[in-house]
Amino acid sequence: MSPLEAQPATEATAPLTQWQRIGNTFTAPSRTFRDIKRGNRSWWLPFVVLALVGYLFFAAFAFKVGVRQSMANVINMNPKAQEQMAQATPEQRERGMNFWVVFTEVVSVGGPAFGLLGAVVTSGVLLGTINFGFGGKAQFGEVFAMSYYAWLPSIVKLLLGTAVMWFQPPEQFNLQNFAPTNAAALFMDPSTPHRALYALATHLDIIQIWMAILFGIGLSTVAGVKRSSGYIAVFGWWVLIVLAGVGWAAAFG
Repeated sequence: MSPLEAQPATEATAPLTQWQRIGNTFTAPSRTFRDIKRGNRSWWLPFVVLALVGYLFFAAFAFKVGVRQSMANVINMNPKAQEQMAQATPEQRERGMNFWVVFTEVVSVGGPAFGLLGAVVTSGVLLGTINFGFGGKAQFGEVFAMSYYAWLPSIVKLLLGTAVMWFQPPEQFNLQNFAPTNAAALFMDPSTPHRALYALATHLDIIQIWMAILFGIGLSTVAGVKRSSGYIAVFGWWVLIVLAGVGWAAAFG
């Protein structure tokens, strides 16, 4: 008997509304993902909610901190970046600062579009992993919809980051690690020269782990495989991403 066939027969088969799926993602995620498996693949509401909270964060960031101040903070918190800026001419420093200001603004304004692209890539990778690696029977639309619901805990991090702005001087705000949800933010100095260790500590993040668990539950549900298979597929990719980030930090700071 497959995991899906083993679900209680008394569970209501009426489709959930998107608001119900959002609520269940935080309280009973299996219900949300089983509803997606039954063919209810609407994903636009979590997309809109994530976009609105993201824009709220950026609006607060632009008003309270400012993009240019934030970029200066990133440089001041990174010894290698300070060294590079010290070796540059004033014109090079200004061009570099202008580039990163424009880049940050574009990424912030275009966040929903970049999120869609990320969802497509993530869904494709997870679909191939679970179907070819673990004998799953997931479809792309199911994994795509599941991904947006599994990302919903990032709302908590964005709201915490928005709150941090109002209790912290603009000169101390760290856009690269803006919420106290991981070991680096809670226990480490962001200007530490041990960049690889700091990068590793940023991934010891309760929100990241929460989302990875949701991805594992959702992927195993829509693919009709064991829960452990979903966890292995998701956490396997997560470990690879963490190692790549740590390696980048060690090499380039």
